[in-house]
Amino acid sequence: MGPIITLALKDLRILIRDRFGLFWVLAFPFLFALFFGIIFSGDGGSSAISVAVVDEDSTSASQNFIGELKKSESLSILMTDKDDAVGRVRKGKTAAYIILKKGFGESEAFPFGGNIPIEVGMDPSRKAEAGFLQGILTQKLYSAAFSRYASPDSALKIVKKKRLSLKESSGLDTKQQGLLDSLFGDLEYFLSNVDSSVYAQGPMAEMGSVPVEDVETSIDDSPKNSFEIFFPAAILWGLIGCASAFAILVVKERTSGTLIRLKIAPISLGQILGGKGLATFITAVSVSLLLLIVGNLFFGVRLNHPSKILLAAVFNGFCFMGIMMLVSVFGKTERAVSGAGWGIFIVFAMIGGAMVPLMFLPKWLQLLSNISPVKWGILAFEGAIWRNFSFGEMLLPLGVLFGIGVVSFLIGLTVFLRTDR
Repeated sequence: MGPIITLALKDLRILIRDRFGLFWVLAFPFLFALFFGIIFSGDGGSSAISVAVVDEDSTSASQNFIGELKKSESLSILMTDKDDAVGRVRKGKTAAYIILKKGFGESEAFPFGGNIPIEVGMDPSRKAEAGFLQGILTQKLYSAAFSRYASPDSALKIVKKKRLSLKESSGLDTKQQGLLDSLFGDLEYFLSNVDSSVYAQGPMAEMGSVPVEDVETSIDDSPKNSFEIFFPAAILWGLIGCASAFAILVVKERTSGTLIRLKIAPISLGQILGGKGLATFITAVSVSLLLLIVGNLFFGVRLNHPSKILLAAVFNGFCFMGIMMLVSVFGKTERAVSGAGWGIFIVFAMIGGAMVPLMFLPKWLQLLSNISPVKWGILAFEGAIWRNFSFGEMLLPLGVLFGIGVVSFLIGLTVFLRTDR
Protein backbone atom coordinates (compact mmCIF):
# COMPACT_ATOMS: atom_id res chain seq x y z
CA MET A 1 0.00 0.00 0.00
CA GLY A 2 2.93 2.31 0.67
CA PRO A 3 4.05 2.60 -2.98
CA ILE A 4 0.46 3.29 -4.09
CA ILE A 5 0.14 6.18 -1.61
CA THR A 6 3.55 7.52 -2.62
CA LEU A 7 2.63 7.46 -6.31
CA ALA A 8 -0.74 9.05 -5.58
CA LEU A 9 0.92 11.90 -3.67
CA LYS A 10 3.33 12.36 -6.57
CA ASP A 11 0.44 12.73 -9.03
CA LEU A 12 -1.35 15.14 -6.70
CA ARG A 13 1.73 17.35 -6.53
CA ILE A 14 1.94 17.35 -10.32
CA LEU A 15 -1.71 18.42 -10.56
CA ILE A 16 -1.21 21.24 -8.07
CA ARG A 17 1.71 22.55 -10.12
CA ASP A 18 -0.37 22.39 -13.32
CA ARG A 19 -2.28 25.68 -13.03
CA PHE A 20 -4.26 25.12 -16.23
CA GLY A 21 -5.38 21.67 -15.15
CA LEU A 22 -6.16 22.93 -11.65
CA PHE A 23 -8.36 25.65 -13.13
CA TRP A 24 -10.66 23.08 -14.76
CA VAL A 25 -10.71 20.92 -11.65
CA LEU A 26 -11.48 23.61 -9.07
CA ALA A 27 -11.81 27.20 -10.35
CA PHE A 28 -14.11 26.59 -13.32
CA PRO A 29 -16.72 24.59 -11.34
CA PHE A 30 -16.87 27.31 -8.69
CA LEU A 31 -17.26 30.06 -11.31
CA PHE A 32 -19.96 27.99 -13.04
CA ALA A 33 -21.98 27.64 -9.84
CA LEU A 34 -21.47 31.30 -8.92
CA PHE A 35 -22.43 32.63 -12.36
CA PHE A 36 -25.61 30.64 -12.90
CA GLY A 37 -26.56 30.71 -9.23
CA ILE A 38 -26.57 34.52 -9.21
CA ILE A 39 -28.42 34.76 -12.54
CA PHE A 40 -31.26 32.48 -11.50
CA SER A 41 -31.47 33.76 -7.95
CA GLY A 42 -32.71 37.11 -9.19
CA ASP A 43 -29.81 38.95 -7.49
CA GLY A 44 -28.01 39.42 -10.80
CA GLY A 45 -30.87 41.24 -12.46
CA SER A 46 -34.60 41.21 -12.95
CA SER A 47 -36.25 38.16 -14.49
CA ALA A 48 -39.29 40.24 -15.51
CA ILE A 49 -40.39 40.30 -19.15
CA SER A 50 -39.16 43.48 -20.83
CA VAL A 51 -42.04 45.24 -22.63
CA ALA A 52 -42.07 48.48 -24.65
CA VAL A 53 -45.41 50.28 -24.27
CA VAL A 54 -46.82 52.89 -26.67
CA ASP A 55 -49.82 55.00 -25.62
CA GLU A 56 -51.50 56.35 -28.76
CA ASP A 57 -54.82 56.86 -26.96
CA SER A 58 -53.54 59.25 -24.26
CA THR A 59 -56.69 59.02 -22.14
CA SER A 60 -57.16 58.50 -18.45
CA ALA A 61 -58.27 54.92 -19.19
CA SER A 62 -55.07 54.13 -21.10
CA GLN A 63 -52.94 55.77 -18.41
CA ASN A 64 -54.70 53.77 -15.71
CA PHE A 65 -54.16 50.57 -17.70
CA ILE A 66 -50.43 51.31 -18.08
CA GLY A 67 -50.29 52.01 -14.35
CA GLU A 68 -51.71 48.54 -13.70
CA LEU A 69 -49.11 47.00 -16.01
CA LYS A 70 -46.33 48.76 -14.12
CA LYS A 71 -47.58 47.29 -10.86
CA SER A 72 -46.89 43.78 -12.14
CA GLU A 73 -43.55 42.44 -10.88
CA SER A 74 -43.48 40.12 -13.89
CA LEU A 75 -43.17 43.00 -16.36
CA SER A 76 -40.48 45.61 -16.93
CA ILE A 77 -42.21 48.52 -18.70
CA LEU A 78 -40.48 51.02 -21.02
CA MET A 79 -42.59 53.88 -22.42
CA THR A 80 -41.61 54.82 -25.98
CA ASP A 81 -43.01 55.49 -29.48
CA LYS A 82 -44.17 52.92 -32.01
CA ASP A 83 -41.11 52.91 -34.28
CA ASP A 84 -38.73 52.51 -31.36
CA ALA A 85 -40.88 49.79 -29.77
CA VAL A 86 -41.03 47.71 -32.96
CA GLY A 87 -37.31 48.22 -33.56
CA ARG A 88 -36.43 47.07 -30.06
CA VAL A 89 -38.35 43.83 -30.45
CA ARG A 90 -36.94 43.21 -33.94
CA LYS A 91 -33.37 43.67 -32.64
CA GLY A 92 -33.97 41.46 -29.61
CA LYS A 93 -33.54 44.28 -27.09
CA THR A 94 -37.08 43.89 -25.77
CA ALA A 95 -39.24 40.78 -25.50
CA ALA A 96 -42.48 42.42 -26.66
CA TYR A 97 -44.27 45.67 -27.40
CA ILE A 98 -47.80 46.79 -26.49
CA ILE A 99 -49.53 49.57 -28.42
CA LEU A 100 -52.71 51.09 -26.96
CA LYS A 101 -54.40 52.43 -30.08
CA LYS A 102 -56.83 55.32 -30.50
CA GLY A 103 -60.18 54.43 -28.98
CA PHE A 104 -58.77 52.17 -26.28
CA GLY A 105 -60.38 54.25 -23.53
CA GLU A 106 -63.80 54.17 -25.23
CA SER A 107 -63.76 50.47 -26.08
CA GLU A 108 -66.43 48.26 -24.56
CA ALA A 109 -65.10 45.03 -26.05
CA PHE A 110 -64.84 43.53 -22.58
CA PRO A 111 -66.96 41.70 -21.56
CA PHE A 112 -69.26 41.79 -24.61
CA GLY A 113 -66.60 40.69 -27.12
CA GLY A 114 -65.19 42.44 -30.16
CA ASN A 115 -61.85 43.79 -31.22
CA ILE A 116 -59.83 45.55 -28.55
CA PRO A 117 -57.79 48.51 -29.84
CA ILE A 118 -54.53 47.09 -28.60
CA GLU A 119 -51.61 45.63 -30.57
CA VAL A 120 -49.06 43.22 -29.13
CA GLY A 121 -45.86 42.17 -30.89
CA MET A 122 -43.65 39.37 -29.55
CA ASP A 123 -40.07 38.36 -30.26
CA PRO A 124 -40.49 34.97 -32.04
CA SER A 125 -37.43 33.59 -30.25
CA ARG A 126 -39.14 34.06 -26.87
CA LYS A 127 -42.31 32.06 -27.40
CA ALA A 128 -42.15 30.63 -23.89
CA GLU A 129 -42.91 34.10 -22.53
CA ALA A 130 -45.73 34.85 -25.00
CA GLY A 131 -48.40 32.87 -23.16
CA PHE A 132 -47.31 34.35 -19.86
CA LEU A 133 -47.59 37.88 -21.23
CA GLN A 134 -50.97 37.12 -22.78
CA GLY A 135 -52.26 35.90 -19.42
CA ILE A 136 -51.11 39.09 -17.68
CA LEU A 137 -52.72 41.29 -20.35
CA THR A 138 -56.00 39.37 -20.20
CA GLN A 139 -56.13 39.72 -16.43
CA LYS A 140 -55.39 43.46 -16.59
CA LEU A 141 -57.98 44.00 -19.34
CA TYR A 142 -60.68 42.21 -17.39
CA SER A 143 -59.74 44.17 -14.29
CA ALA A 144 -60.00 47.46 -16.22
CA ALA A 145 -63.31 46.41 -17.77
CA PHE A 146 -64.87 45.45 -14.45
CA SER A 147 -63.75 48.72 -12.89
CA ARG A 148 -65.76 50.57 -15.56
CA TYR A 149 -68.91 48.81 -14.30
CA ALA A 150 -68.27 49.78 -10.70
CA SER A 151 -71.44 51.95 -10.49
CA PRO A 152 -74.90 51.68 -12.13
CA ASP A 153 -74.48 55.05 -13.86
CA SER A 154 -71.17 54.17 -15.58
CA ALA A 155 -72.51 50.76 -16.57
CA LEU A 156 -75.72 52.32 -17.91
CA LYS A 157 -73.79 54.60 -20.29
CA ILE A 158 -71.94 51.63 -21.76
CA VAL A 159 -75.09 49.52 -22.15
CA LYS A 160 -76.96 52.36 -23.90
CA LYS A 161 -74.06 52.83 -26.29
CA LYS A 162 -73.92 49.10 -27.07
CA ARG A 163 -77.71 49.03 -27.66
CA LEU A 164 -77.50 51.96 -30.05
CA SER A 165 -74.65 50.38 -32.03
CA LEU A 166 -76.68 47.14 -32.19
CA LYS A 167 -79.63 48.93 -33.81
CA GLU A 168 -77.31 50.44 -36.42
CA SER A 169 -75.74 47.06 -37.20
CA SER A 170 -76.78 45.27 -40.39
CA GLY A 171 -74.85 42.05 -39.88
CA LEU A 172 -77.52 40.21 -37.87
CA ASP A 173 -80.88 38.82 -38.89
CA THR A 174 -84.00 40.35 -37.40
CA LYS A 175 -84.65 37.59 -34.87
CA GLN A 176 -81.15 37.57 -33.39
CA GLN A 177 -81.03 41.35 -33.36
CA GLY A 178 -84.31 41.39 -31.50
CA LEU A 179 -83.04 38.95 -28.87
CA LEU A 180 -79.93 41.02 -28.21
CA ASP A 181 -81.95 44.24 -28.13
CA SER A 182 -84.25 42.66 -25.55
CA LEU A 183 -81.22 41.64 -23.45
CA PHE A 184 -79.70 45.13 -23.52
CA GLY A 185 -83.14 46.62 -22.85
CA ASP A 186 -83.51 44.53 -19.70
CA LEU A 187 -80.01 45.55 -18.60
CA GLU A 188 -80.84 49.19 -19.24
CA TYR A 189 -84.04 48.91 -17.18
CA PHE A 190 -82.17 47.15 -14.37
CA LEU A 191 -79.37 49.71 -14.23
CA SER A 192 -81.85 52.61 -14.35
CA ASN A 193 -83.78 51.36 -11.31
CA VAL A 194 -81.36 49.36 -9.17
CA ASP A 195 -80.23 50.78 -5.83
CA SER A 196 -76.48 51.47 -5.68
CA SER A 197 -76.07 49.48 -2.45
CA VAL A 198 -77.75 46.46 -4.03
CA TYR A 199 -75.70 46.80 -7.22
CA ALA A 200 -72.50 46.88 -5.16
CA GLN A 201 -73.20 43.33 -4.05
CA GLY A 202 -73.79 42.05 -7.59
CA PRO A 203 -71.49 40.12 -9.94
CA MET A 204 -70.30 43.27 -11.71
CA ALA A 205 -69.00 44.88 -8.52
CA GLU A 206 -65.50 43.44 -8.76
CA MET A 207 -63.58 40.75 -10.52
CA GLY A 208 -63.08 37.62 -8.49
CA SER A 209 -59.59 36.42 -7.72
CA VAL A 210 -57.93 33.36 -6.28
CA PRO A 211 -55.86 34.14 -3.19
CA VAL A 212 -52.27 32.88 -3.38
CA GLU A 213 -50.07 32.57 -0.34
CA ASP A 214 -46.46 31.54 0.13
CA VAL A 215 -46.36 28.15 1.79
CA GLU A 216 -43.70 27.47 4.37
CA THR A 217 -42.60 23.85 4.39
CA SER A 218 -40.56 21.96 6.93
CA ILE A 219 -39.30 19.28 4.55
CA ASP A 220 -36.31 19.75 2.29
CA ASP A 221 -37.72 18.17 -0.86
CA SER A 222 -37.25 21.26 -3.00
CA PRO A 223 -34.25 23.52 -3.65
CA LYS A 224 -33.94 26.35 -1.15
CA ASN A 225 -32.26 28.60 -3.70
CA SER A 226 -30.73 28.50 -7.17
CA PHE A 227 -27.28 27.64 -5.79
CA GLU A 228 -28.59 24.28 -4.56
CA ILE A 229 -29.54 23.55 -8.18
CA PHE A 230 -26.26 24.58 -9.78
CA PHE A 231 -23.67 23.41 -7.23
CA PRO A 232 -24.30 19.69 -8.01
CA ALA A 233 -23.80 20.47 -11.71
CA ALA A 234 -20.67 22.47 -10.87
CA ILE A 235 -19.26 19.53 -8.93
CA LEU A 236 -19.69 17.30 -11.96
CA TRP A 237 -17.75 19.80 -14.06
CA GLY A 238 -14.98 19.54 -11.46
CA LEU A 239 -15.03 15.74 -11.72
CA ILE A 240 -14.86 15.98 -15.51
CA GLY A 241 -11.82 18.25 -15.21
CA CYS A 242 -10.28 15.86 -12.70
CA ALA A 243 -10.72 12.78 -14.91
CA SER A 244 -9.39 14.66 -17.93
CA ALA A 245 -6.34 16.01 -16.08
CA PHE A 246 -5.23 12.61 -14.77
CA ALA A 247 -5.98 10.84 -18.06
CA ILE A 248 -3.68 13.28 -19.82
CA LEU A 249 -1.08 12.72 -17.09
CA VAL A 250 -1.13 8.96 -17.77
CA VAL A 251 -0.47 9.57 -21.48
CA LYS A 252 2.17 12.17 -20.70
CA GLU A 253 4.10 9.71 -18.55
CA ARG A 254 3.90 7.09 -21.27
CA THR A 255 5.16 9.39 -24.02
CA SER A 256 7.89 10.99 -21.88
CA GLY A 257 9.31 7.65 -20.69
CA THR A 258 8.36 8.22 -17.04
CA LEU A 259 6.17 5.12 -17.05
CA ILE A 260 9.06 2.97 -18.27
CA ARG A 261 11.26 4.23 -15.42
CA LEU A 262 8.50 3.50 -12.92
CA LYS A 263 8.15 -0.05 -14.27
CA ILE A 264 11.89 -0.60 -13.82
CA ALA A 265 11.54 0.38 -10.16
CA PRO A 266 10.68 -2.33 -7.62
CA ILE A 267 6.95 -1.73 -7.93
CA SER A 268 4.31 -3.56 -9.93
CA LEU A 269 2.19 -2.18 -12.76
CA GLY A 270 -0.83 -2.70 -10.55
CA GLN A 271 0.67 -0.41 -7.91
CA ILE A 272 1.45 2.23 -10.55
CA LEU A 273 -2.13 2.21 -11.85
CA GLY A 274 -3.46 1.99 -8.30
CA GLY A 275 -1.54 5.14 -7.40
CA LYS A 276 -3.04 7.04 -10.31
CA GLY A 277 -6.51 5.77 -9.48
CA LEU A 278 -6.10 6.76 -5.83
CA ALA A 279 -4.91 10.24 -6.80
CA THR A 280 -7.94 10.67 -9.07
CA PHE A 281 -10.28 9.42 -6.36
CA ILE A 282 -8.82 11.67 -3.65
CA THR A 283 -8.98 14.71 -5.91
CA ALA A 284 -12.55 13.99 -7.01
CA VAL A 285 -13.86 13.53 -3.46
CA SER A 286 -11.91 16.55 -2.19
CA VAL A 287 -13.23 18.82 -4.96
CA SER A 288 -16.79 17.66 -4.31
CA LEU A 289 -16.65 18.28 -0.58
CA LEU A 290 -14.73 21.55 -0.91
CA LEU A 291 -17.29 23.01 -3.32
CA LEU A 292 -20.15 21.93 -1.07
CA ILE A 293 -18.50 23.49 1.99
CA VAL A 294 -18.02 26.76 0.12
CA GLY A 295 -21.62 26.56 -1.07
CA ASN A 296 -22.83 26.02 2.47
CA LEU A 297 -20.76 28.81 4.04
CA PHE A 298 -21.44 31.51 1.46
CA PHE A 299 -24.48 30.54 -0.64
CA GLY A 300 -26.86 28.69 1.65
CA VAL A 301 -26.41 25.19 0.18
CA ARG A 302 -27.72 22.81 2.84
CA LEU A 303 -25.61 19.97 4.20
CA ASN A 304 -28.30 18.45 6.41
CA HIS A 305 -27.46 14.85 5.48
CA PRO A 306 -23.66 14.53 5.69
CA SER A 307 -23.66 10.74 5.41
CA LYS A 308 -25.60 10.83 2.13
CA ILE A 309 -23.45 13.65 0.82
CA LEU A 310 -20.32 11.66 1.62
CA LEU A 311 -21.77 8.63 -0.17
CA ALA A 312 -22.52 10.76 -3.23
CA ALA A 313 -18.98 12.17 -3.22
CA VAL A 314 -17.35 8.73 -2.78
CA PHE A 315 -19.34 6.99 -5.49
CA ASN A 316 -18.91 9.88 -7.91
CA GLY A 317 -15.19 9.81 -7.20
CA PHE A 318 -15.05 6.08 -7.88
CA CYS A 319 -17.06 6.47 -11.10
CA PHE A 320 -14.79 9.17 -12.52
CA MET A 321 -11.70 7.27 -11.43
CA GLY A 322 -12.85 4.47 -13.75
CA ILE A 323 -13.72 6.93 -16.49
CA MET A 324 -10.23 8.45 -16.17
CA MET A 325 -8.72 5.05 -16.88
CA LEU A 326 -10.93 4.60 -19.94
CA VAL A 327 -10.23 8.06 -21.34
CA SER A 328 -6.46 7.58 -20.92
CA VAL A 329 -6.48 4.91 -23.66
CA PHE A 330 -8.38 7.02 -26.21
CA GLY A 331 -5.12 7.93 -27.93
CA LYS A 332 -1.34 7.72 -27.81
CA THR A 333 -0.68 11.44 -27.45
CA GLU A 334 -1.77 14.11 -25.01
CA ARG A 335 -3.58 16.03 -27.75
CA ALA A 336 -5.52 12.96 -28.89
CA VAL A 337 -6.61 12.02 -25.37
CA SER A 338 -7.50 15.60 -24.48
CA GLY A 339 -9.57 16.12 -27.64
CA ALA A 340 -11.38 12.78 -27.50
CA GLY A 341 -11.91 12.96 -23.75
CA TRP A 342 -13.35 16.46 -23.69
CA GLY A 343 -15.49 15.69 -26.74
CA ILE A 344 -17.16 12.82 -24.89
CA PHE A 345 -17.37 14.74 -21.61
CA ILE A 346 -19.12 17.66 -23.31
CA VAL A 347 -21.75 15.30 -24.76
CA PHE A 348 -22.25 13.68 -21.34
CA ALA A 349 -22.60 17.14 -19.78
CA MET A 350 -25.09 18.31 -22.41
CA ILE A 351 -27.45 15.35 -22.08
CA GLY A 352 -26.79 14.85 -18.36
CA GLY A 353 -28.00 18.22 -17.08
CA ALA A 354 -24.69 19.97 -16.42
CA MET A 355 -25.34 22.54 -19.16
CA VAL A 356 -29.13 22.67 -19.36
CA PRO A 357 -31.38 21.30 -16.58
CA LEU A 358 -32.97 18.01 -17.64
CA MET A 359 -36.49 19.44 -17.27
CA PHE A 360 -35.86 21.68 -20.30
CA LEU A 361 -34.71 18.85 -22.56
CA PRO A 362 -37.12 17.04 -24.94
CA LYS A 363 -38.47 13.67 -23.80
CA TRP A 364 -36.27 11.59 -26.09
CA LEU A 365 -33.16 13.39 -24.87
CA GLN A 366 -34.20 12.90 -21.24
CA LEU A 367 -34.41 9.18 -21.98
CA LEU A 368 -30.99 9.25 -23.66
CA SER A 369 -29.54 11.02 -20.62
CA ASN A 370 -29.64 7.72 -18.71
CA ILE A 371 -26.36 6.73 -20.37
CA SER A 372 -24.60 9.80 -18.98
CA PRO A 373 -22.72 9.44 -15.67
CA VAL A 374 -23.21 13.20 -15.26
CA LYS A 375 -26.96 12.71 -14.84
CA TRP A 376 -26.56 10.12 -12.12
CA GLY A 377 -23.83 12.11 -10.42
CA ILE A 378 -26.02 15.21 -10.25
CA LEU A 379 -29.00 13.14 -9.08
CA ALA A 380 -26.93 11.60 -6.26
CA PHE A 381 -25.90 15.03 -4.95
CA GLU A 382 -29.41 16.47 -5.39
CA GLY A 383 -30.86 13.51 -3.52
CA ALA A 384 -28.48 14.16 -0.63
CA ILE A 385 -28.91 17.95 -0.60
CA TRP A 386 -32.55 18.80 -1.35
CA ARG A 387 -34.50 15.92 -2.88
CA ASN A 388 -34.69 14.28 0.54
CA PHE A 389 -33.78 10.82 -0.81
CA SER A 390 -33.90 7.94 1.61
CA PHE A 391 -30.92 5.57 1.67
CA GLY A 392 -33.01 3.17 -0.40
CA GLU A 393 -33.66 5.85 -3.02
CA MET A 394 -29.96 6.70 -3.08
CA LEU A 395 -29.16 3.15 -4.17
CA LEU A 396 -30.18 3.70 -7.81
CA PRO A 397 -27.87 6.65 -8.67
CA LEU A 398 -25.06 5.25 -6.51
CA GLY A 399 -25.42 1.81 -8.08
CA VAL A 400 -25.32 3.24 -11.61
CA LEU A 401 -22.23 5.30 -10.76
CA PHE A 402 -20.52 2.24 -9.30
CA GLY A 403 -21.37 0.16 -12.36
CA ILE A 404 -20.10 2.79 -14.79
CA GLY A 405 -16.90 3.13 -12.76
CA VAL A 406 -16.22 -0.62 -12.72
CA VAL A 407 -16.96 -1.16 -16.42
CA SER A 408 -14.95 1.88 -17.49
CA PHE A 409 -11.94 0.93 -15.35
CA LEU A 410 -11.91 -2.67 -16.60
CA ILE A 411 -12.16 -1.65 -20.26
CA GLY A 412 -9.48 0.99 -19.83
CA LEU A 413 -7.20 -1.39 -17.94
CA THR A 414 -7.60 -4.12 -20.58
CA VAL A 415 -6.74 -1.75 -23.42
CA PHE A 416 -3.86 -0.27 -21.42
CA LEU A 417 -2.30 -3.69 -20.78
CA ARG A 418 -2.63 -4.70 -24.43
CA THR A 419 -1.00 -1.54 -25.72
CA ASP A 420 1.73 -1.37 -23.08
CA ARG A 421 3.90 -4.10 -24.51
